[in-house]
Amino acid sequence: MKAYETLYHHMFEHLHKFSFSIVKSNEAAEEIVSDVFIKVWQIRSRLAEINNLKVYLFTIAKNFSINYLHKNYKNVPYCIDDIDIQPVVGISNPEELCISAENVNKIKQAIQELPPQCRLIFQLVKEDGMKYKEAAEILSISVLTVRNQLSIAIRKIAACLPASFQPSIPLISKFSVS
Repeated sequence: MKAYETLYHHMFEHLHKFSFSIVKSNEAAEEIVSDVFIKVWQIRSRLAEINNLKVYLFTIAKNFSINYLHKNYKNVPYCIDDIDIQPVVGISNPEELCISAENVNKIKQAIQELPPQCRLIFQLVKEDGMKYKEAAEILSISVLTVRNQLSIAIRKIAACLPASFQPSIPLISKFSVS
């Protein structure tokens, strides 16, 4: 039971953010993640057979999120005001501190305007810190597709920023879209 609670507390926010990026509803994402953990509890006796539990959890969340969309026929509009930026940590020089609110908004908007699969890949790899292989398994695509889509995402995000900000493109991965 303690291991289950630890898993829940460690993964809930990541799974919620991932599910939200698909269904665009906080309430639905919370319900979906709760359903994911109910499923895990139901199959707890077989968890040892699962090679990568993190990939398994994200795959269940993806499938439940897609099922939710199919059942509800909703495209909940996404509001830029709902985007949350986590604090930028590990800033190593003063130049990186000069991120203006305007550039932050440009980055958030560019991430939101990415095609759905491209945005999911960006979130999994850059925000959730997954390896390309893990993201590929979750989305049932090749590692090469993950690499290509991530490259497209970074180019599109970089294109919306002023030229003076371009050298700090690695900061893009420190922004989180909920």
